[in-house]
Amino acid sequence: MYGALWRVLPGPAWFRVILLLLLAAAVVYACFTWLFPQIAPYMPFNETTIEGAP
Repeated sequence: MYGALWRVLPGPAWFRVILLLLLAAAVVYACFTWLFPQIAPYMPFNETTIEGAP
């Protein structure tokens, strides 16, 4: 997958590295902005109760 992405990107190697870093930053930003807030209510570690305490 990474090899195919590397071959598809235009320009010299230094430009491809910059493009890949920008693309990775955009994916991380999109995950933290839209994806993670959408799935947060369904995550089991959001329970704040302590079970087993007397």
